[in-house]
Amino acid sequence: MKKIKLGRSDIEVTQLCLGTMTWGTQNTEAEGHAQIDYAAEQGINFMDTAEMYPVNPVSKETVGDTESIIGTWIAKNRNRRDDWVIATKIAGLNGRFVREDQPITGETMKAAVESSLKRLQTDVIDLYQIHWPNRGSYHFRQYWDFDASGQNRQETLDHMADVLRAMDELQKAGKVREFGLSNESAWGTAQWLRLADELSAPRMQTIQNEYSLLCRLFDTDLAELCVNEDVTLLAYSPLGCGLLTGKYDGGETIPKGSRLDLNGDLGGRVTPKVWPAVEAYLNIARKHDLDPSQMAIAWCMTRPFPISPIFGATSVEQLEIALGSDAVELSDEVLRDIKEAYREFPMPV
Repeated sequence: MKKIKLGRSDIEVTQLCLGTMTWGTQNTEAEGHAQIDYAAEQGINFMDTAEMYPVNPVSKETVGDTESIIGTWIAKNRNRRDDWVIATKIAGLNGRFVREDQPITGETMKAAVESSLKRLQTDVIDLYQIHWPNRGSYHFRQYWDFDASGQNRQETLDHMADVLRAMDELQKAGKVREFGLSNESAWGTAQWLRLADELSAPRMQTIQNEYSLLCRLFDTDLAELCVNEDVTLLAYSPLGCGLLTGKYDGGETIPKGSRLDLNGDLGGRVTPKVWPAVEAYLNIARKHDLDPSQMAIAWCMTRPFPISPIFGATSVEQLEIALGSDAVELSDEVLRDIKEAYREFPMPV
């Protein structure tokens, strides 16, 4: 398996990252454990979770269950804990799920870390991420109406400084090795990095944002920032929530228990424009005799910035397909065809 470093840290991970967010809803504890075992057998050493998982659906009653499933695997496999780099996240301001109506602060971060450590049944979190910023985000399809004009710059910077000081305490206490962002912007990431330098606090080594053939907001300002500042993209939804696998047949087929069956429009990703775009990429895979899932994930790994695609699965069979993308080399012709499809369908979701 290809390996990369996370940012400027000493943490080396497999470029492919095991996603876990269905463990506890679409997957049982036993199935989650089986996925960990299978991924490890194939050489994977990196998994990502969050305190608010599982999803499909997210509910107050299941918050933390995914971390707990990982924790019971760790408890049964103490001698294998160091085989894994485990990433998790603190939920931002929300009204339904975690710490209702409480924003992220230095104090809530320290409390959240303690809760995650307990559920994970481990002494240290390898990568701890801010799931989304307090000030709001243009991610999750919010870019159509995004308006930053109401933000209070000084309030944001004061918040960042408070959290960075807490991060410094957590790192020095040995509870967290490194830190990262999620659903952040170029401006926000730049401020986190600048303030970390000024305060001699831990820097953000990673940013976990959506990225796929269907969602390429990252390609410009954030890509430039991450290349120059050595911040690794952890790309979530590299298969477009399953759209790029071809299993939905242009919206005509909705397998029972699939994300489209459970979530309706896949968080706003299902639009009239998305199906022609999906078909264009499926046609490229057919033309070059490639599995569409493997093509989509392998393409992510060709990008000219540091990247680790996070793949999720609800079965070991799906996991096997995703892991096979590590060995797929895309030809210049495939990449040219992808570029042409992107020009025709630049922002379908």
